Amino acid sequence: MMNSFFMLALSLFLLAGSACQQQTWESAMTAGQQAVEQGNYADAERVFLVAVRKAEEFGLEDRRVAVSLSQLAQVYAGQGKYVEAEPVYLQALKIYQSAHGELHADVAATLNNLGVLHRMYGQYAQAEPLLMRALAIKEKLLGLDHPDVALSLVNLAQLHVVQQNPEKAESLYRRALAIRERALGLSHPEVAKTLEDLANVLRKIGRADEAASLERRAKHIRATRS
Repeated sequence: MMNSFFMLALSLFLLAGSACQQQTWESAMTAGQQAVEQGNYADAERVFLVAVRKAEEFGLEDRRVAVSLSQLAQVYAGQGKYVEAEPVYLQALKIYQSAHGELHADVAATLNNLGVLHRMYGQYAQAEPLLMRALAIKEKLLGLDHPDVALSLVNLAQLHVVQQNPEKAESLYRRALAIRERALGLSHPEVAKTLEDLANVLRKIGRADEAASLERRAKHIRATRS
């Protein structure tokens, strides 16, 4: 009887300790996110490093480690620390792929973030296949008309813009625009932003009249929502 009571007490103690440990990780994640929202990237970096260490207590391949690493990498990127961000994203990607396989939203999001990072760093040849893989995964998971698919299309279009390939960017922006109009409505701010981005591309191609028409639509959307 005494032994059973001891084992029950020990189990409750271990469960309580685990819950406390998890809360500590969650508290660190919350504090890091709050620091990001306040624009305090130095504090966010410090807190997310703590979150990574706390998450590793659950196991080095635990999904929480990947979540913490992803947040840390975004903070590095936000500070222009691209060299530091890349290996952190890659470590998170490896964990997500191990946990979920290739066809998963976490994998797609990390591939997308890596692609955007390479684009910002001027490594366009590395960026494109990553963004393409992210787009393909989202299309399989979510269908062709999901807003997250539109986001990937926009990221890929932005890559073509900086590569001075406005013709390639045009078709991507048009597809993203059609998705956002259907999914979000004709007067959504993201529709206005996509119209502006598409207009910018059309001006580069030399289609100023068409660009002006899109800009008027975008201006009308913003005016009606202000």
